[in-house]
Order: sequence, then structure tokens, then C-alpha cells
Amino acid sequence: MSSTLKTPLVLAGMMLSLILASLDQTIVATAMPRIVQEFQGLSHLSWVFTAYMLASAVTVPIYGKLTDLFGRRRLLIIAVLIFLGGSMLSGLAQNMTQLIFFRGIQGVGAGAIMVNAFAIVADLFPPAQRGKVQGLFGAVFGITSVAGPLLGGWLTDSFSWRWIFYVNIPIGLVALAVIFAGMPRHATATHGNGERSIDYFGAVLLTATLVPLLLALVWGGSQYPWGSPEIITLLAVSAIALLGFLWRETKARDPIVTLSLFKNRVFTISVIATFLASLGMFGSILFIPVFAQGVAGFSATNSGLIMMPMMLAIVAGSMFAGQVMSRTGKYKVLAVSGLGIATLGMALFSQVSESTSQFDLIIRMIVMGIGLGFTMPIFTVAVQNAFSHSRIGEVTAGIQLFRTVGGTVGGAVLGGVMNAQLASNLIGIENHPFIVAAEQVSPGTPVVIDGNTIQTFLSNDGQAQIRALIAQAPEAIREQISAAFDQFLEILKTAFSQSIDYVFIIGATLMIVAFAASFFLPQLPLRKSHRPAAEELGVELDATMGQSDKRHEPDILGKV
Repeated sequence: MSSTLKTPLVLAGMMLSLILASLDQTIVATAMPRIVQEFQGLSHLSWVFTAYMLASAVTVPIYGKLTDLFGRRRLLIIAVLIFLGGSMLSGLAQNMTQLIFFRGIQGVGAGAIMVNAFAIVADLFPPAQRGKVQGLFGAVFGITSVAGPLLGGWLTDSFSWRWIFYVNIPIGLVALAVIFAGMPRHATATHGNGERSIDYFGAVLLTATLVPLLLALVWGGSQYPWGSPEIITLLAVSAIALLGFLWRETKARDPIVTLSLFKNRVFTISVIATFLASLGMFGSILFIPVFAQGVAGFSATNSGLIMMPMMLAIVAGSMFAGQVMSRTGKYKVLAVSGLGIATLGMALFSQVSESTSQFDLIIRMIVMGIGLGFTMPIFTVAVQNAFSHSRIGEVTAGIQLFRTVGGTVGGAVLGGVMNAQLASNLIGIENHPFIVAAEQVSPGTPVVIDGNTIQTFLSNDGQAQIRALIAQAPEAIREQISAAFDQFLEILKTAFSQSIDYVFIIGATLMIVAFAASFFLPQLPLRKSHRPAAEELGVELDATMGQSDKRHEPDILGKV
């Protein structure tokens, strides 16, 4: 089969694989109430997401190095098979413990798929042509973010929650068939002298660094207080493991993460901007559906549609930025523009209130989405362009790792900030006339004001249930309780809105720092082949770029 026919086939296989990995980040959300009800596992709810995220984050840098050593095709096939095995087992799970474990298996496969997808684009296309394809990949993330909750809700209602996992099987089998047909069997290893080695000890230390860190950030402020022995121990273990990992990476022959990568200004600035942008943006946008339902009064029936304006804007922004970058080679102006637009969107969100209209909310989401879309393809192409082709997997995994960890840290930390701010805004709320009246009507049943009950009070369904209970109160006090409840709701909405504003102010501050960092991103000419570019703007490209790329001329996919 000719290369003209094989290249689209390889891309189709990548797109299908990427759909698998990105869809499963969102499809589970709408099915969780049904799963929790069946397994009686509310206390373990967060672990269904955490296990997937932890496994994916930990495996990204390890697989990145392995793909450089052993080639993409074999590891991509293994990754898809691991993901499909985890999907089948998740669908067959009989309790929450099994489901959490099997979701971890899915995450191991997903981490490898993510790295391979972006690295294989680098194998097929030189940097000057990668932007438009990376833009398509960014569009996949946007589309699956919208389609995931909708598809998950439909499968759960029409069939069973188990089908949110079984649906991966046919998609995965098609992806495997396309990969087998389109990707060459031969895969060239890229180790300098042809020998292969794996830094197993480094992989263990990296795992020991990331797992306790992410657990501390997920649990801190929710499962345990931030100053508790559990959180302090996890952070201490992570810090010790990090020191051990840094030491090991200076000694290993083939380190998992080569520390010399940070000597390259393109890589360092891209990592800083990506981490901060993910920390601010992804940490903050988690609260948009919460605000839309709890304060603006959106219906929860089609909650998956709330984010659609933003996701459509991400798709449009990502594809536009990819096309412009491929045609002009100017990635720096796109990075600066994207982060600037996203910062503006974050600042606009910090001004929302209980009086914000649906139209105003949509405008803010579109601005944020365009900024997000602009930045999605940029930094990956920039770092790939700055290094020799033999290190594509490693540098791609590096940028993906900081994006994943940034989003996770953002969600955990800003979630803790919001809860603390909400508690501060609601000091003394337990003495409100509505709470006093409710406890008098139902003696012995105190009304607890926490995150769960606030969500109940602010949801349309929760308010309907409470008004039904008020209707059963004695007629003499019914109107008084109803008026007190309306006033109580206004206080909750104001406190909730102000707390979310505070989160977006912090998110905007982080975005400003990322925006400022992007000005220092060197603009190197995008290479029109896999050969190294000349030095530009006083920034040294990877020291191995000379002989390494000549040796690697057939590229990692083999001759097509």
C-alpha cells in the first residue's frame, strides 16, 4: 500500500484511539449516580475518577520514553488492548472496589494512547505541517467533552451504565484494525547506539512522586484537613521520592525524564505556560456547570449541554490555530494570543453573579473556549520542533505530563479554595430563620449546612422537594417558612456566586503569569522536514539533533 493511502489510515487509527481515551474522561460522570446507587458506594465515588487520572498521569512519561526506545506501533497496539481490557472488566465489575481497580487499568492504557497519538503525528509530518493535525486532535478533545456526558446519559437511561464501558469495545476493535492495516510493521528504535535500556528504578521513583502528590491534592480539604497527618505524610513521601527521582535521572543511562530537557528554553517556557494554564483554566472551568445549575438556574436534565458553547469554541479555536500555524509557522503569536484571550475569559467569569443571564454566561464560555482552543496545539508542536526526532516521545510525554498534573492540581486546589471561601461566606447561616423553623417543624432532625446540602438547596429538584415539605407544614406558619426559604436561597446563591468569583480571580491570576511567560517563548522556524533546524534567537536546540536525526531519517514508523 502506498504512503499516500497509509498516512490517512494511520491518522484515522490515531483519531479513533484518541476518542477512546478522551471520551472516557467524561462519559462516566453522568452514569455515576446510577453506579453509586447500585453499589452503595458514595464514599468511594471520587476514586472512580482518581484511579483513572492517577494511572494515566504516571504512565505518560514512562510510555513516552518506551516509544522512543521500541517504536510506536507495538506499544500503541498494547495500549489499546490494555484499555479495552480495562473497559470490559469495568463493565463486568460487581462492586466499587473492582470498578476502581479496573478504571486504573483503563488509565494505564489511556496514558499510552495519549503519548503515542501526538508522537505519531510528529513521525508522519514535519513541524511545519503538524499544526493542522494537532488542531484536529484538539477538536477531538472538544467534541468528546460534549459528547461524553450526553452519550453516557443516553446509554445509562436506555440500556445500563455498563454500556458506557462496553461501547469502547467496537470503537477499539476498529481502531486496532486500522492501525494494523495502516501502520508499518517495522518500527525503528532511537537509542543512540542501537541498544535498548529502561530506567525501571526511575519509573518506580516517578510513580512514588506522583501518586502521593495527587492523592494529597485530591484528598486535602475534603477527605482530610490540609494540616492532617495523612496529607502531610503524603506530601513528605512525594517530596522525598522527587529528590530520589532527580538524583536517579542524573545517573541513569536512559532516564525516563532527561533533566537536560529543561536547558532548552522552548521546553522550559512551554512547560511553565502549560502547567499554569492547565492549573488555572481546567481547575476553574470545573465550576462552570456548578454555577450554571446552582446559581443561574439551568436545568440539570441536560447538564451535559451546559458546556457546549465552550467546547464548540475550543473546536473552532483549535482548528483555526492549527491551520494558521501550519501556513505561517508563527506559533508564538498564537500562544500569546490564546493565553491572552483565555485570561480575558477568566476575568469575565470572575464578574458573574446571581443576576448573570444565560446569554452573558454563553459569551464568557465562548471567549474562554477560543483561548483554550488556540493554546491546545501550540506548545506540543513547539517542543517537538525544538528537539531531535529521536526524542519526540520523551518531549511529547513531558508536555502532556505537566498538562495532566496541572489540571489535576487545579481541580483539587481550587476546589479546596472554593469550599473554604463558601464556609467563610456562610458563617452563622445555621441561625437563619428558615433553618430554625425547619428544625422546629421536624424536631430532632438538625439541618446540616455543608457542600452536599447546599447543592441540594440550589438544585431545581431539591428546591421542589423542599417546597413540597413546606406545603405540609401547619397553615399558620406555612407562608412564613416559604418566605424565609426564598430569602435563605438568595443568601446561598450570593455566597456561592462570590465563592466561585474568588476561584476565577485566582484562575485569572495564574493565567496572567502563564500569559507573561509566553512572551519569553522563542520563535524558532518550523522545520519542513525531520532534519534539525538551524539555531535561532540564541536558543540551542537539542544537542543530539545532528547525527541523531540523520540516523533516524526513515522515522520511527518505518518506511511507508
